Amino acid sequence: MAKKQFKAESKRLLDLMINSIYTHKEIFLRELISNASDALDKLYYQSLQSGDTGIKRSDFQINVAADKDARILTISDNGIGMSKEDLEANLGTIAKSGSLAFKEEHSDEGKDNKEKKAIDIIGQFGVGFYSAFMVADEVVVTSKAYGSEQSYRWQSKGADGYTVEEAEKTGHGTEIVLHIKEDTEGENYSKFLEEYTIRNLIKRYSDYIRYPIQMMVEKHRPKEDAEPEEGKAPEMETYMELETLNTMEPIWKRQKSKVKPEDYNEYYKGKFGDYEDPVKIIRTSVEGVSSYTALLFIPGHTPYDYYTKDYEKGLQLYSSGVMIMEKCKELLPDYFNFVKGLVDSQDLSLNISRETLQHDRQLKNIAKNLEKKIKKELLDFLKEDREGYEKFFDNFGRQIKYGLYDDFGMHKEVLADLVLFYSSMEKKRITFDEYIAKMGEDQKYIYYAAGESIEKIDMLPQTEFIKDKGYEILYLTDEIDEFVLQMMRDYKEKEFKSVSAEDLAEEGSSEQQETIKKAEEENKDLLAFIKESLGDQVTEVKLSPRLKNSPVCLTTKGGISLEMEKVLNAMPTDQQVKAERILEINPDHEVMKTLQEAYAAGEDGKEKVKTYASLLYNQSLLICGLSVDDPVKFSEDICKLIVK
Repeated sequence: MAKKQFKAESKRLLDLMINSIYTHKEIFLRELISNASDALDKLYYQSLQSGDTGIKRSDFQINVAADKDARILTISDNGIGMSKEDLEANLGTIAKSGSLAFKEEHSDEGKDNKEKKAIDIIGQFGVGFYSAFMVADEVVVTSKAYGSEQSYRWQSKGADGYTVEEAEKTGHGTEIVLHIKEDTEGENYSKFLEEYTIRNLIKRYSDYIRYPIQMMVEKHRPKEDAEPEEGKAPEMETYMELETLNTMEPIWKRQKSKVKPEDYNEYYKGKFGDYEDPVKIIRTSVEGVSSYTALLFIPGHTPYDYYTKDYEKGLQLYSSGVMIMEKCKELLPDYFNFVKGLVDSQDLSLNISRETLQHDRQLKNIAKNLEKKIKKELLDFLKEDREGYEKFFDNFGRQIKYGLYDDFGMHKEVLADLVLFYSSMEKKRITFDEYIAKMGEDQKYIYYAAGESIEKIDMLPQTEFIKDKGYEILYLTDEIDEFVLQMMRDYKEKEFKSVSAEDLAEEGSSEQQETIKKAEEENKDLLAFIKESLGDQVTEVKLSPRLKNSPVCLTTKGGISLEMEKVLNAMPTDQQVKAERILEINPDHEVMKTLQEAYAAGEDGKEKVKTYASLLYNQSLLICGLSVDDPVKFSEDICKLIVK
């Protein structure tokens, strides 16, 4: 039999098919099983068109067999099969796809017919078959076309060409025999003959092929005639049994009414290796420009590696039930990276190896739709199960906040409705909408205060002024919180305002402002002396209209607050950030009278003022949760007061 050369460009092209297109050699089994599934689909569709009642879908199957001793792996089907011409055309020409030609030929037929799904075939590029040469040094294909009397065998050892000759085969369909390569120092080809490996690869990539994938598997049972000795286990025997290795019908394609919540929970835990049920299950199907089905889960807890560089986001991607990618990152934005699940679509533009996606409009459409769906489901979760949502927010709220901060606040419209902050009035967490609903007509801002804990924030002197006016304050305790609000700037035209903001005093009545202005004029020398005593520790010293009971507080000017200073300086960088600090003194407090009296007492009194100023400054630092700059001097100043 004369050997024929491939009709493709050259030996180099086949070498590219075998060694460069696919990332993982294990993909070959997915490709060959997908081709077998296509052959079954073609025959079923053809029987529907011709009215052939002799074809039953229940008779279709794909068989896998491994012979370790002979190093042979066989994949066979009872599908439409191939004639000699088909073998020449489909296997003799690299990148020639019989599946694609079949799909194009019937693309205008049955568009409104329920059986249109029968031509939802997988192979469209004509290179999947050649992935077999990644693991085999010889491939033999024996095929008999449906309705034909003659069978043919295609045989090749790779780029040197192929032969086609008549053969004997019972029944229609195709049998592919792979002569698996010998192991090398760097590659263990023998594993592809192991039942365990074959079973796992089928489960991973081809579990939802809609026809049974069967294999004779080794099992064990007690010997029938053996009488077990007392105290010993019964003698076992090994036997072979035909077993279906794939599930066939994916849970996301079953009728929703026939799937119970516990079915989803068990699927999630088994598929994604979790020990807890998900807190939210999202199932959606979309028909249109981009048709797809998605099954998404929100975990009930934070994965152990969630906030590490090892955590990978992404959804599993299926094309017509065949897994294409384990983690498709493009389908999820970073702020929803906690979502697990899958997307199954027949409309994706896959690259030639079907391992990765072309970055096209369909993919972007699906990702955009999923983002909207996830947000809607989370909003419903918030409204319908507040307690459950708050537990979810404990786990993943910080990630949503990072999304608000990221990209200069571009995602505010998507995420702002989902965040919660503790309310000074409600004594629980609330949304921005719930805050705005209680605002009076005279309130201009959404007020917030940042600190280490709810208890410490509640005691901040800076909050006295806002509380006295009867306004609500949002307490921010996460490191990122204040950065988020500054990046957002406002919510529904209501600007965010820190209780420590320099210009907050302007909200007092005109009478209050006039009183403060007059008092500062009368005490300008004293305030200047205190500023001089503290040096560059503060930018300014002034009298405060915001303090009611406390003697002093620290506020800031500019874009960096005291809490932001702490966060930034805790980062592993050499840059030390310092906020522009303002020491504010309560003009009505006894401390102010003591300062006035000491300053008026001459040089000795001014020394006391220096000591008082240092103590008051350090006191304000401690109240804000900042460390004292010079603990030794702080101790000495306290001793001076005790001694005197």
